Amino acid sequence: MTQVPAERAAYDPHAVQERWLPVWDRLDLHRAGRRAGAEKKYVLDMFPYPSGDLHMGHAEAYGLADVLARYWMRRGYDVLHPIGWDSFGLPAENAAIKRDQHPAEYTYANIETQADSFRRYAISFDWSRRLHTSDPEYYRWTQWLFLRFRERGLAYRKSSAVNWCPKDQTVLANEQVVQGACERCGTVVTKRELTQWFFKVTEYADRLLDDMEQLRGSWPERVLLMQKNWIGRSQGAHVDFQVGDRTVTVFTTRPDTLYGATFFVVAADAPLALELCAPAQREALEAYRDEVRKLSDIDRQATDREKTGVDLGVTALNPVTGEQIPVYAADYVLADYGTGAIMAVPAHDQRDLDFARAFGLPVRVVVDTGSPDPAETGQATSGDGVLVNSGPYDGLPKAEAIERVVADLEARGGGKGAINYRLRDWLLSRQRFWGAPIPIVHCPSCGEVPVPDDQLPVRLPDLRGAALKPAGTSPLGAAADWAATPCPSCGGDAQRDTDTMDTFVDSSWYFLRYCSPDFEDGPFDSEAVREWMPVAQYVGGVEHAILHLLYSRFFVKVLQDMGMVDFNEPFSALMNQGQVINQGKAMSKSLGNGIDLGKELSSYGVDAVRLTMVFAGPPEDDIDWADVSPSGSVKYLARVARLAEDVGLLSGDARDADVDRVLARTVDEVTRLVEAQRLNVCVARFMELTNALRRAADAPAPATASLRDGVEALAVMLGCFAPYTAEEVWSRLGHDVDAGDSVHDSSWPAVDPALLVEDTVTCVVQVQGKVRARLEVPPGISEDDLRAQALADPGVVAAVSGREVRTVIVRAPKLVNVVPA
Repeated sequence: MTQVPAERAAYDPHAVQERWLPVWDRLDLHRAGRRAGAEKKYVLDMFPYPSGDLHMGHAEAYGLADVLARYWMRRGYDVLHPIGWDSFGLPAENAAIKRDQHPAEYTYANIETQADSFRRYAISFDWSRRLHTSDPEYYRWTQWLFLRFRERGLAYRKSSAVNWCPKDQTVLANEQVVQGACERCGTVVTKRELTQWFFKVTEYADRLLDDMEQLRGSWPERVLLMQKNWIGRSQGAHVDFQVGDRTVTVFTTRPDTLYGATFFVVAADAPLALELCAPAQREALEAYRDEVRKLSDIDRQATDREKTGVDLGVTALNPVTGEQIPVYAADYVLADYGTGAIMAVPAHDQRDLDFARAFGLPVRVVVDTGSPDPAETGQATSGDGVLVNSGPYDGLPKAEAIERVVADLEARGGGKGAINYRLRDWLLSRQRFWGAPIPIVHCPSCGEVPVPDDQLPVRLPDLRGAALKPAGTSPLGAAADWAATPCPSCGGDAQRDTDTMDTFVDSSWYFLRYCSPDFEDGPFDSEAVREWMPVAQYVGGVEHAILHLLYSRFFVKVLQDMGMVDFNEPFSALMNQGQVINQGKAMSKSLGNGIDLGKELSSYGVDAVRLTMVFAGPPEDDIDWADVSPSGSVKYLARVARLAEDVGLLSGDARDADVDRVLARTVDEVTRLVEAQRLNVCVARFMELTNALRRAADAPAPATASLRDGVEALAVMLGCFAPYTAEEVWSRLGHDVDAGDSVHDSSWPAVDPALLVEDTVTCVVQVQGKVRARLEVPPGISEDDLRAQALADPGVVAAVSGREVRTVIVRAPKLVNVVPA
């Protein structure tokens, strides 16, 4: 046996990083396609936006995906794990205005900063497939896809009321308006009527909803629920109400409650409100509409908001009761949901009830659910029951009543069955510069004319600094020389479309481009996409649960209809990581609780930060950095390095059956844990294995062969989590990494099934619920034999203390419960 030296080489995480990073760059270990003939797996991280350097959230998300990518590489798969940047967007434009430069300068400088950090963080990216959505080579195909969608009637223009930020001079999505203000600059948002481009995502509403069934079990249930609610498919009826000499149609999911409709509500910002309003109420309505314009749709639908509104001074005729009911304008009804008007049934809808109580309106129960009267409790009863106070429908259960009411409405021409959706078409126009220009020319003679494919991309002009500043029109609109162009159809004077596309358009197909990033005959090579897609594992934050994921699903379904892909869902499995917080709160400058990733990496090294992130808890849970210990991870990794050095100096071929069994069971369990994405538990098992190997190495006669197998297997598995340390361990065991024998090109440890067979298991024996004995018994012991052993155990005999045994519950081989009389 070789003696272990008293002085060991110190473990310096930074020196380890410096040693192995250039070697990996030279070996190019993570290039997709290296394993010819192997089954393919596509692991994808939601690509980053280049605003400054990487932060703690990046460290968590990309570290988790990297574990899975490296694991599948070790399992023999040909893994595609690409990287790119979602590099268009308003922050770069605002930075360029402040710095008097082109947005590209800010964007690409940040990309290089992040790229360097990703390399240092040792993410197993295939760098040969790197892309940036702001490259003309990329947005050429974004424009090409827009034109194909337009040819299919899926891209169109219409006038629409939009959220408008007066400072940024751009349209905002509902999600970008927070408490009536722009989420970026805090300016109070107003409403504007603009002619905008839309994608007809509603055309795919049913498929987007129904196809979620194939994602169940592999996507987080809360994401599926959020998308289901966002699409909001509702079955009900269109019902006609007479307001004066005008017929106004409403959509309701509960036509059975028509007898309970005691007032009528129109969306305050809908043209219908102005059209119905009595002259005496016009001034009050206009003032109210000004207030409503400051609210986002999300704010307006919040259940905890105080209900506000204006009486329009007119009444509507309830078509089944013959009553004239008052008509109000209110902000809790949205102009683009259904028809922008509702029949209000306060007894059975909470928002209607809150409004009725605020304005002193009658509440009439028409469905007996067995609950107290909502007029007294303030709680609407929305459950099932039988109809009451409903004339000929009294006594009918809900489902039958709905069917009867709809049939009667259709028979007399007062309404019909209908399906409605909460989902709205995707507004993709943006009045800003740093985005993909919309490839349409507006000609006085020919109208809208698409830019010919051979003239794509429509490149952005060279605007910078003050030229990007909002000036009542978009920056492209102010670039007169750029906007003026000959009509592609007639050759006459025409104007380019001066809007750019929402950056969600760029991110709705980037995962396809990764499959063939240099392909020049289309947005992607369909054959390459067939080989790699759909994505086996997508990793990213739950904040993208609705828009990005929904729009990506929409794109793929359109491309399937175009014959360009042969699948209907882009992401087979989805992992949402939690947030990295500090002291129980989200990190923010105002709270002063931010954690700088760069400083953490400098203090503890990459592997310790990566290991701490994973060990902190399940991937979907938040990580409170105040509660974790990267210094503990440094100490653990140093122990592993010392163990490798000690074992690397040993000689001989002795084996230890106990060490072999511990190793086999660890590998088997870690394999199952990674597959189940219980990655934090894997780290605990590594620590247990390290302890077992350390004890074996410190024995008087170490079993060298078993120890070497154990430390090598630990290095292979740990390499998915702490790649630098694993390579150092591999090298200390004698592997020539410089020559290509890298731990990251090794195979996952094999397991001998015979070593997984347990010779004995521990059986817990309880007497009246208290543990009185632990027995080591064969796994296949019979219930009778186990009962006899348990009752004969001295600890059990003492606990029973001579009493008659009333019951013995046996769950062989692990539990016996004795119940004395």
